[in-house]
Amino acid sequence: MNDSTIVSKIWNLAHVLRDDGVGYGDYLEQITYLLFLKMADEFNKPPYNKALKFPQIKDVEGKQIEDGEICNWENLASKTGAELESFYIQLLRSLSTEKGMLGQIFTKSQNKIQDPSKLLRVINLINNEQWTMMGTDVKGKVYEGLLEKNAEDTKSGAGQYFTPRALIKTMVACVQPKPMKKIADPACGTGGFFLAAYDYIIENNSLDREEKEFLKNSTFHGNEIVANTRRMCLMNMYLHNIGEIDGESFLSPNDALISDDNARYDYVLANPPFGKKSSMTITNEAGEIEKENLSYNRQDFWETTSNKQLNFLQHIKTQLKITGEAAVVLPDNVLFEGGAGEEIRKQLMQTTELHTILRLPTGVFYAQGVKANVLFFDNKPASKTAHTKKVWIYDYRTNIHHTLKKTPMTTADLAEFVKCYNPQNRNKRKPSWTEKKPEGRWREFSYEEILARDKTNLDIFWLKDKSLTDLDNLPDPDVLAGEIIENLESGLNSFKEIIVTLNEVEN
Repeated sequence: MNDSTIVSKIWNLAHVLRDDGVGYGDYLEQITYLLFLKMADEFNKPPYNKALKFPQIKDVEGKQIEDGEICNWENLASKTGAELESFYIQLLRSLSTEKGMLGQIFTKSQNKIQDPSKLLRVINLINNEQWTMMGTDVKGKVYEGLLEKNAEDTKSGAGQYFTPRALIKTMVACVQPKPMKKIADPACGTGGFFLAAYDYIIENNSLDREEKEFLKNSTFHGNEIVANTRRMCLMNMYLHNIGEIDGESFLSPNDALISDDNARYDYVLANPPFGKKSSMTITNEAGEIEKENLSYNRQDFWETTSNKQLNFLQHIKTQLKITGEAAVVLPDNVLFEGGAGEEIRKQLMQTTELHTILRLPTGVFYAQGVKANVLFFDNKPASKTAHTKKVWIYDYRTNIHHTLKKTPMTTADLAEFVKCYNPQNRNKRKPSWTEKKPEGRWREFSYEEILARDKTNLDIFWLKDKSLTDLDNLPDPDVLAGEIIENLESGLNSFKEIIVTLNEVEN
């Protein structure tokens, strides 16, 4: 059975469960629990014989019940009806108190499939496949397929944790990560950057035993504060042969922005969560619920601000080794916002080599109304003069139209950017824009030019918008409608932020 057939089979069950009120995210969560248990069971049998240990059923205080059944696949798959439902609930609660990857996978786990007969159907579906015998690429595609389908479900909100894979692969192709190097993502979602980097290293190097071991257990390090997303990331990594089923987790559940953990990395690849303000919900003295903005007061930050993306940018700079490289997806406001934003841009160009910006079109992210860019920069040692000499900008936004379903962005769409980026030798870049060829998308700007711009604004564009001048060459109506919606949502988000700021000033 090929990977697309398995995805279809597993996903068809999701539609059945939807009638019972089980959302796509909840279903994927249950698949993760069951798939992990099934693979552990397979590893405990020949030819692997790993002797992975699972606890006995525990009581509500987390203590193993004497003579209680073992929390494993064999015992789960042998049950039906009410007995199955009861055992599954106890199993999830028991495994959530374990340490290492096992405990991380089952953190805050709950049974969301209330009908025992439907639960049994899911168990039988997974039981009919030998997952450890499948190739890593097949298992990975199956799970990635499920994650993408979940991201497509706008009601689930899972799209904010899923970066389009075409964009991720393009970013990795530009950075070209090497073996025996450490890679971090401070907001790793379902692990897309880790997987793309893993695939790139495997495909472009003949790895020896030590390098393979390092890639499997020591290369990747991430943070993900949402328990459900974190477990999906761990499962995604594991199905791609990253990490050990009984090993320590390489993901931290902590908010990456809280403090500097002093770990330094060779590469940081990231798409920090959308949403400009960092905040926490509190209950005031009157018993009313209200939001309080979070400003991370860190000694390593250039500026104290409640702007989440500006904080992630500062944190990523801290995470890099002196020779470290970063590729980060950030919204437009990071490029033009005044105050803290202006100072952070100046410091970034002073202390790192900010060499490339890729302007992205709307319609490529599952979260609508997002206008984003990719910033590529290399960390450098302390210096009295700015390390950034020139910034190259590729405008893949003006006159570009994508929709998630009809015309999704592909790696082929970004192939020209990679060619212009010239990862083999960035010193030999050539612009496609000249005064005689004003339609060129690839152009350089000197450090002095940028510094002279109002607020050191990096939101630079020069191409003419054809839709404003060529009425015979308008995009399809559904594309236009989508762009109008994206622009309205982007405007509404800006107005909401203005209102929040005004309320802060009044208070």
